[in-house]
Amino acid sequence: MDLSDQKHFTAVDYVIFALLLAASVGIGLYHALSGGRQRTTQEFLMADRSMSCLPVSLSLIASFQSAVAIIGVPAEIYTHGTQYWFIGCAYFLGLLIPAHVFIPVLYKLRLSSVYQYLELRFCKAVRICGTLAFIFQTVIYMGVCVYTPAFALNAVTGFELWAAVLATGLVCTLYTTMGGLKAVIWTDVFQTVVMFAGQLAVIVVGVHQTGGVSEVWRKVQEGNRISALDLNPDPTERHTFWTLGVGGVFLMLSLYGVNQAQVQRYLSARTEKEAVRSCYMAFPSLQLSLALGCVMGLVMFARYCGEDLSDKLPTSSSDAMVLYFVMDMLQGLPGLPGLFVACLFSAALSTISSAFNSLATVTMEDLVKPHFPTMTEARATLLSKVLAMCYGLLCLAMAYLTHLMDDSVLQVALKIFGMVGGPVLGLFCLGMFFPWANSTGAVAGLGAGLALSFWVGIGSLFARSSSTRPLPGCRAVLLSDNTTSAIHTAALGNFTLRSFNRPSGLNRFYSLSYMWYSTFNCFTVILTGLIISFLTGPMKEEDVTPGTIYPLFGKLLCFLPEHLKKKLCCLTPLGQTLPPQHKEGNGLALPQEDGTSQEETDKFLPEVQTALVEHETTV
Repeated sequence: MDLSDQKHFTAVDYVIFALLLAASVGIGLYHALSGGRQRTTQEFLMADRSMSCLPVSLSLIASFQSAVAIIGVPAEIYTHGTQYWFIGCAYFLGLLIPAHVFIPVLYKLRLSSVYQYLELRFCKAVRICGTLAFIFQTVIYMGVCVYTPAFALNAVTGFELWAAVLATGLVCTLYTTMGGLKAVIWTDVFQTVVMFAGQLAVIVVGVHQTGGVSEVWRKVQEGNRISALDLNPDPTERHTFWTLGVGGVFLMLSLYGVNQAQVQRYLSARTEKEAVRSCYMAFPSLQLSLALGCVMGLVMFARYCGEDLSDKLPTSSSDAMVLYFVMDMLQGLPGLPGLFVACLFSAALSTISSAFNSLATVTMEDLVKPHFPTMTEARATLLSKVLAMCYGLLCLAMAYLTHLMDDSVLQVALKIFGMVGGPVLGLFCLGMFFPWANSTGAVAGLGAGLALSFWVGIGSLFARSSSTRPLPGCRAVLLSDNTTSAIHTAALGNFTLRSFNRPSGLNRFYSLSYMWYSTFNCFTVILTGLIISFLTGPMKEEDVTPGTIYPLFGKLLCFLPEHLKKKLCCLTPLGQTLPPQHKEGNGLALPQEDGTSQEETDKFLPEVQTALVEHETTV
């Protein structure tokens, strides 16, 4: 790369970037010195369960909308066209189902770690398996989140790579350790505003410098970047309506239904209604975020349509090209490059801080407290802060491994969620929807799901699908005077090539679209778990902890007589009062459900917590 082509920050850009980092640390410091001063684990890890729906909803967006999405979505649209935009269809069910299925069950149990549910429903071994899977997934993903913006910034501006990695990791560790979940959520709110402002600034300036909206539209149409609805049912096709609209639902459920980073935000809400409302409020913001990323990719294509930028970039990665486009568009406008880089690092900070806090929570609640039930509150809070700091340092180490990955950062991130999040989603669905599932089936199902997911994921590294080739640029279309003939010839050649190159045997299995990973792995866990459960003896009604089952079959089979529904569901549906003899599942006394006020529910908490400690000590 010619150094003369590098875009450089001005003093104003550095000031704006520094202000972002200072503001994030300031929010952490404020929450460290205000309120209860983070002296209890309830305040540090759960924000005292006092958050309203607006900050929680914005934090839900920021936790998902990482720097991977800010860079990865425009790069995806630039390279492959707008087919990825159809994932927005999955957002509806991906948020509606958690709001009305997962949140009501988990919130009423008053948990700190979502994996406590697995012990209530199954046993401690299942809880530990779920916790370890989450830790593995999140630690790897953190490395991608830290490395992505730092690498892109270094590739285009020459900004010191590991200085950027350290700045991101250390600032995030600092305010998460000082301010706890309250600091994480309120910095997410601030950083979400910065993200939207940065993306909007790039789009407005980019459209203006490209020649206006009509010129952008003309170029993206000529470059075949506006994708039609692809209803091809082939599961090996990288992106179709089915892979994005159906496979995307299961990906969203693994993120917004059972992922500790998101569930912890629901559980920090003041009431269950606030938690559900935050889920609904996240929907339009997620759609806006997706639209901004896609439009930015189209504007980028219109600006560089047909140009070869290999001599201006040290890598062929379209991820680095996104930041080159930003710096190119905003170079003559002091402060705006700094605003976008602040937007990029805001996305990284919000995701990483969420990960630190959720990792500290599950480690403390699932791995430490069960073995040290008599630990004092002061010592537990101190240990939680130390754990958050240790995960921050581990995140920096994982960043070193990320540059070895060859896929786009967006695809790498979604593969990680599918390979590990899919089996964990299957484990929760097995427990929540199938009362007959037992602990043996749960462990076997999770093991089978993880084994199969890693088999397919690792195999995919050696069996690249031909459908992942990028679309041709404008120049490829405009070379001939007879454009229509050129398009038809190219389309026929592409179809013929794909027909001959279609993988077969195991290679076809390995070529499964990464968007199907969550769905495939989820059903693997459920089917394996049910088979093993029936072979080893299904769980009986009296052995299932009340409040841990969602009456899915009772709702779906509402047309059946009551005695058949009871036999199929084998449990009193969520929301009905249980007789006294059924309130002893797993040794835990749980609050009754619907019709019980928040104050009445809180009366049960000491009993639940005492029973939980006794149960863990016994185990």
